[in-house]
Amino acid sequence: MENEVEDAVDVALVAYREEGVWQLTALPSGVGEDVEELERALRPFPSDCGVIGMVAVDEDFFVLARVSGTHTRLLLSDVTAIDEWPLASSVADELDLPDPEEDDEPQPAGDMEILADLGVTAIDLAVMLDDPDAYPDEVLGDIAERLGFGDAYQALVD
Repeated sequence: MENEVEDAVDVALVAYREEGVWQLTALPSGVGEDVEELERALRPFPSDCGVIGMVAVDEDFFVLARVSGTHTRLLLSDVTAIDEWPLASSVADELDLPDPEEDDEPQPAGDMEILADLGVTAIDLAVMLDDPDAYPDEVLGDIAERLGFGDAYQALVD
């Protein structure tokens, strides 16, 4: 299963600001397994505004994680991924979300204000997540653009 999940991860990166300048780097492949692994991978990075983890899986969903000290904020782009992917399931457990019903529509869960202090409001995220034709890595690219590191994001993803 582990190789299957690793192969399904489309994007796994960390963004952090050091002395006001955004830095981006790829995350290890194992972060697609669970939220605890993602948190562990993010904690070593310094940041003056919290460390942001961006993981997109199998053109299906993404997870945004923001770590500041011992506090972690999470956003899952689509609750219907909970039954299919270990990372989505572990985020749901962390957020104490109920299991989705079979007829549930795709919808985000978690902290929609996760990036509000950086200029990406809950309304901005809702609009981006509401586009049925946008792939998760594209939405993350839009978020990166709004945060000011779109070019660096594209360079890492391409």
